[in-house]
Amino acid sequence: MMIVHHLNNSRSQRILWLLEELGLPYSLKCYQRDPKTNLAPPELKAINALGKSPVLEDGPRVVIESGAIVDYLIRRHGQGRLQPDPTTADYDTYVQWLHFAEGSAMLPLMLNLYVGRLGEAGAPLHPRIESELANYLGYLDNALAQSPYLLGDELSGADIQMSFIGEIAKAQGKLQAYPNLAAWVRRFQDRPAYRKALEQGGEYAFAK
Repeated sequence: MMIVHHLNNSRSQRILWLLEELGLPYSLKCYQRDPKTNLAPPELKAINALGKSPVLEDGPRVVIESGAIVDYLIRRHGQGRLQPDPTTADYDTYVQWLHFAEGSAMLPLMLNLYVGRLGEAGAPLHPRIESELANYLGYLDNALAQSPYLLGDELSGADIQMSFIGEIAKAQGKLQAYPNLAAWVRRFQDRPAYRKALEQGGEYAFAK
């Protein structure tokens, strides 16, 4: 059985959701953030030298990085579900979203979080951060203007990988200007598999 090394309030929640959507059996090894530093505990380094989550164990294979895990699970265990036919143009779009989540969209959200803690010292950076947030969140909102999910009428691994972007943006109060993005977050958070993953994973502040 596959094992997910799961950290509370982290990107690993979307891996639990993916496993529930696919109906795959798995077990959890749960870790808690340090209440003072909010960092992952050092025990995670026993399975991932970087000390980060998520980590997937599938027999002898150990896979890190959310996008790689999403790709691995769907490619090896999805039986054609949650991704387009690899010979189609839709598949290229799907892969683009898998990379966009961490390659572009996450950076301004993280900068917004950390620079916000600097108070007045961070003020000169805020206009550029806000500009980048508007760029990326607007791009995502436009992509969702014509369909309920990123690739059309059906959920895919692209939505699962991108979900953390929508949730963090919501937690930072950034969705008021992006109704399509806000509706997408509500839509996927209402899915039964998403709710089941919350029951399995425990504390997850971004589901509110």
